[in-house]
Amino acid sequence: MPSVDSVNKTNAVCSVPGGVLGAEDAGASEPGQASPCPVQPLCYWKSPGAGSKIPETQPPVTNLSVSVENLCTVIWTWDPPEGASPNCTLRYFSHFDNKQDKKIAPETHRSKEVPLNERICLQVGSQCSTNESDNPSILVEKCTPPPEGDPESAVTELQCVWHNLSYMKCTWLPGRNTSPDTNYTLYYWHSSLGKILQCEDIYREGQHIGCSFALTNLKDSSFEQHSVQIVVKDNAGKIRPSFNIVPLTSHVKPDPPHIKRLFFQNGNLYVQWKNPQNFYSRCLSYQVEVNNSQTETNDIFYVEEAKCQNSEFEGNLEGTICFMVPGVLPDTLNTVRIRVRTNKLCYEDDKLWSNWSQAMSIGENTDPTFYITMLLATPVIVAGAIIVLLLYLKRLKIIIFPPIPDPGKIFKEMFGDQNDDTLHWRKYDIYEKQTKEETDSVVLIENLKKASQ
Repeated sequence: MPSVDSVNKTNAVCSVPGGVLGAEDAGASEPGQASPCPVQPLCYWKSPGAGSKIPETQPPVTNLSVSVENLCTVIWTWDPPEGASPNCTLRYFSHFDNKQDKKIAPETHRSKEVPLNERICLQVGSQCSTNESDNPSILVEKCTPPPEGDPESAVTELQCVWHNLSYMKCTWLPGRNTSPDTNYTLYYWHSSLGKILQCEDIYREGQHIGCSFALTNLKDSSFEQHSVQIVVKDNAGKIRPSFNIVPLTSHVKPDPPHIKRLFFQNGNLYVQWKNPQNFYSRCLSYQVEVNNSQTETNDIFYVEEAKCQNSEFEGNLEGTICFMVPGVLPDTLNTVRIRVRTNKLCYEDDKLWSNWSQAMSIGENTDPTFYITMLLATPVIVAGAIIVLLLYLKRLKIIIFPPIPDPGKIFKEMFGDQNDDTLHWRKYDIYEKQTKEETDSVVLIENLKKASQ
């Protein structure tokens, strides 16, 4: 164990005019060593391993300026402080006005992609250490100017979606204090472009206004580290510009997949489909919907890793995906649809589902004509059966309960028929007598004519 004297000599620091000396320098008297302090030194203790120099506060940085490149790339630059200690390795401490994104680095510049919808400020200070706990110099602040124009005139709900990694579609709503005939213009920029481009395909969808532009020429394979910078304004300068930054790892919407084949095996339904272009299978999640015509239910299966071991798929096209749906009735009609979305293995956003794929069906399709015919014929058959039944019951009632004869009616019919016969014969005699007289008259006239001749 070292002695107290050795410890004291090791950890003591003496302050004298003209510099800082260690305890060994202050007490050295042997030949070849530094001479003792000419004056009584002021010594203080330091902890083992600490630096031998007292931290000094450096002067503030100079010529802090801010500029904007592209659409939303803000760059701050500054010069080293004047009168800095020559023994100091300068480091620059910086953070934004919300005290976020703190950084200590030797560079005399800092940049950031940020929407310029409001003022952005950066504070910079200098120090001799990379420790954040050390006190930097006085912080110098520089801010971007706020965008010009009435805030109520800026567009709202500016959103952009990257469709199938092929084209980007941005939509927005007009500002409150804008004219209905405002001509909007959208400009965009990303790292693979040499300049800022204007979107030409402006269209309207109800109250929303949108524009689409191709986004496929990404030369840098690490596109996940870049963003697309967007600004919407009008050429007349009457509205306030609205900025947006779309990371290329979010707001990605794939195209729907294409179902290749359906078949049953061992009581299970196997579904095979092909993923949309531009995507790896490991970067997608799936949702399979099976609609059964008998149960009239939609079963939805969430698939994170679509794999199934089946000899039926051997030798199929590359890039196809397989999934097994258990417990599907093969003797009924089953309709299948699929949709996909990006997952967090490759992208930051996993909330944008693709549209549903075109449906494909398998199983026995029962002809609905028979059921419709039976539905229409059943009321007619029932009505006819009721009528027949009523007639049969009436006839059966007559057989079982015959009507009781009316004696008065019988006598009336008997006497009534006799009188009618007497009257009939009387009429016949008068008619016969009249006919005979007419005949006799004709015969008499004929005889007279013959006699006169």
